Amino acid sequence: MRRTGILAGMAVLALVAGVQAREPQPQPQPRSAEPALFDAQGYRAARYRAPVKADPAPAAAIGLAEALALAPGRDALFLDVMPVEGGVRDPATGVWTLSTGHLTIPGALWFPETGRAPVDPVLWQALEAAVREARRTAPDKPVILFCRTDCWMSWNAARRLALQGVPNVNWLAEGTDGWHAAGRPLIAATPVAVPAS
Repeated sequence: MRRTGILAGMAVLALVAGVQAREPQPQPQPRSAEPALFDAQGYRAARYRAPVKADPAPAAAIGLAEALALAPGRDALFLDVMPVEGGVRDPATGVWTLSTGHLTIPGALWFPETGRAPVDPVLWQALEAAVREARRTAPDKPVILFCRTDCWMSWNAARRLALQGVPNVNWLAEGTDGWHAAGRPLIAATPVAVPAS
């Protein structure tokens, strides 16, 4: 009797094991696809804060010492393209409300978000207009785009501007970090207001 009970118990266990073996087992879920680092035009489109080793051609890379020898706003048009952190832009007035301040090179103009890919066309047109205005009386004035060290946004913006046929476009890889490390002051920046229309 006891042996029969044991055999019956073993049969039940075998049956349960067989059913479990036939039941579909949960499969690991695939990881969500990482966004592509570069878009079809070769602009950095994700993870903008990373070492930049690529040539921004047809823009030129300007050395920090050469940039330091220029007076921003007088000898060259310095354009900061650092994004805003948690800020919003009022489409009607173009004025930005910032949750975090930003320091930039004295004499530079701050055009936030213009280094993204894809770029907001309204913001980009405002940056282009600033270049045209600066060159109205000085057609050969150098244009220097920057953000921070290891930031692809200024690389994108310099390359995009140069590819549009704008001459004498330069990319300052060290950005505000290099400027400050060289003992030069930084000042609180106010973004250029860009109305939607």
